[in-house]
Amino acid sequence: MKNYIAELEPEGTYHIYNHAVGNEKLFVTEDNFMYFLRRYQDFIQPIAYTYCYCLLPNHFHLLIEIRNEQEVVRYLKEKANHSQTLSGLRRQQLISNFLSKQFSNLFNAYSQAFNKQQNRIGGLFNRPFKRRAIDNENYLYKLVHYIHFNPVEAGLCVNPREWEYSSYNAIVSDKPGMIMKDNVIEWFDTKENFIYCHKYPPELTGIEKIF
Repeated sequence: MKNYIAELEPEGTYHIYNHAVGNEKLFVTEDNFMYFLRRYQDFIQPIAYTYCYCLLPNHFHLLIEIRNEQEVVRYLKEKANHSQTLSGLRRQQLISNFLSKQFSNLFNAYSQAFNKQQNRIGGLFNRPFKRRAIDNENYLYKLVHYIHFNPVEAGLCVNPREWEYSSYNAIVSDKPGMIMKDNVIEWFDTKENFIYCHKYPPELTGIEKIF
C-alpha cells in the first residue's frame, strides 16, 4: 500500500485524497462544501461506491470502491458515445484512464466554480491527486476512523459527529444516501461499536497512525 498514485481499476478499493495548493483553501463557505458533494455525485457515483469521506477547509479524504468492469465500461461508452469492442491491455488502459479522468473532471469543475466565486485564477488542487490502493479489511477499519477523526485532530470540532462535512452522520443515520453504510458498520461489527470507537482518537482504540 505504498503507491500514492495507484492505477484505478474496477472493483479496487482506494483512499483518494488531495490538498489545496500552497496555503490556499479548497472550501471557504458552506456552499463550497455542498457544491463539491453535488459534483462528486455527478462524476464519481456512476463509477464508484462511497464508503466514507471527509471534507476539510484545505484538503479532503474519500474511501471508495470502483464499480465492476461491466458497469464502468457501460458508463464509459455512454459518456464517450463509444461502440467499439475493447479488449486486452488497450481495454484495461482505457478504463484506467477514464476512471482517473472522472476525478480530474470533478476537480476541474469544482475549481472553475470556486475560482469564479472567489475571484481567483490558477490551479486549486495539488497534482496528481493521491490514490492509495487498500487490500485488507483491517486497514479499512483503521482508515474509516482516521478519516472521520480528521476534523477533531485539526481542532475544528471535539467529536466527529459535530463536523457536518463528513460521512459520519450519514453512517449512523437511518436515512438512505450515497454512503455504503451497511458495509462500514459491518467492519465495526455494530453501529454501537462504530459510535464508541469514534469517541476516541484512533491511537487510543488500537489504531496506529497510518500516514
